[in-house]
Amino acid sequence: MFFHNFKYSLKTLFKNRMLIFWTFAFPIILGTLFNMAFKDIESSEQLDIIDIAIVENEQFNNNEMYKEIFNNLSDKNNEDRLFNINYTTKEEASKLLEDEKVSGYLVYEDGFKIFVKTSGINETILKTVTEEIKQNEIMMNSLTEIEIKNGNYNYEAISNDIMAIIENSEANIEDISSSNLSYTMIEFYTLIAMTCLYGGILGMVALNGCLANMTNNGKRVSVAPIKKSKLIISSLLASYIVQVIGIALLFLYTTFVLKVDYGNNLPLIILLALVGTLAGLALGVFVSAMFKTNENTKTGIIISVTMLGCFLSGMMGITMKYIVDKNVPIINKLNPASMITDGFYSLYYYDTETRYFFNIISLIIFAFILISISIFSLRRQKYDSI
Repeated sequence: MFFHNFKYSLKTLFKNRMLIFWTFAFPIILGTLFNMAFKDIESSEQLDIIDIAIVENEQFNNNEMYKEIFNNLSDKNNEDRLFNINYTTKEEASKLLEDEKVSGYLVYEDGFKIFVKTSGINETILKTVTEEIKQNEIMMNSLTEIEIKNGNYNYEAISNDIMAIIENSEANIEDISSSNLSYTMIEFYTLIAMTCLYGGILGMVALNGCLANMTNNGKRVSVAPIKKSKLIISSLLASYIVQVIGIALLFLYTTFVLKVDYGNNLPLIILLALVGTLAGLALGVFVSAMFKTNENTKTGIIISVTMLGCFLSGMMGITMKYIVDKNVPIINKLNPASMITDGFYSLYYYDTETRYFFNIISLIIFAFILISISIFSLRRQKYDSI
């Protein structure tokens, strides 16, 4: 009877067009829209070559170290160069800055002086580079003083060593923005969380089919001389399998069609999706058992709870999760969508898996509590007439 009901539950679920839409079609449509909306954000925010000006005065021209460093940082043969440099007079550099043709300009007079018009990323990078060069200059001067005190001063040898270091050096600022922060990945993590929780609709429909006050099939089940637990478990297992297929299709579509890179932790990502789907199924069972209303209303409750959870976990704005975590952290501690997305974050940002497994255990506890409450509620249900 278990496998018989499991087989027909699968057939029933696959024939339900509304369920197929929310389980298979809607996440794929939303993922496509996310890709269209966010695919150009990261490329537009990657580090661009910065236009600057350097005042060519006597002190700068006499400083071979600074000239060589900035030549390396602006070498047009290097695709990773940091600056486009305009060597000019102070008056012309000031005019270029005023016309916003450069992000800033440098004047070397007993040390570099930086002139900028606004405060931004380019200006910060320029300041960081000059400070780093200054630190290197101090270190090199200290080494020179040591050589003099030891009586081993050899200016030419030290100069050659310094120039060799400079010639073989590259800019220490590296564009890692796309690997450390990905708006697209955050949106797709919340999309997966939403898809997992939409499994609650399947769980709700499966349980409704076993309740006498919901469907004609439920009435027949209630009077049938068979163990009800087997029918309910087989129906929920069928729902879980269907939702797992939906998650698998979403992963395949986003990976091979939308070219989303989920990283190198694919087994852990799959495990999190499976546990998240279980949490979604538990949510559907809970709504079906606790709310005495029609199926459409129960569907609306599940969708509303899911979308609210995804909103708080960052789907509609990536800063929302941070705001909630900072001001009302207990909300996201109880939010299954936030548990799922936080599990993905932990794989993406952290070297250890402690936080990841904390979210896995939290989702399992969440599912266990909801299913336990649902079972207790179902056992107490009685009908005066069917």
